[in-house]
Amino acid sequence: MDADKVIIEPVVTEKTNILREEHKYAFKVDARANKFQVMKALNELFGVHPVKCNIMKVKGKPKRVRYKLGYTSSWKKAIVTLPANETIEIFEGA
Repeated sequence: MDADKVIIEPVVTEKTNILREEHKYAFKVDARANKFQVMKALNELFGVHPVKCNIMKVKGKPKRVRYKLGYTSSWKKAIVTLPANETIEIFEGA
C-alpha cells in the first residue's frame, strides 16, 4: 500500500492539540492499514521516526436527517508518538 493512501488526513481537534504537547499526533488512516504501515508511511511522507503507534477503530454515530435515521461512517484512527526532538510541520503551521 502506498504511503499517501495509508495516511488519509490529520485529525485536528482540541483533544489532539493537547496531545501534541506530549509529541503525539493523530491521523485518520486506511481501514486496512496496520501500525507498521502507518509508521513507515509517516517516515516516507514527513521524514520523522515514530517511536510508537496506537490504532483504534472509531464507530459511526447515529445521526438524523429530517425523519430518517442513519449513521456516520466508521473509520480508523492512529495516534503516533514521536521523539522529543522531532515535529511534523503541517501541525505547526510552517
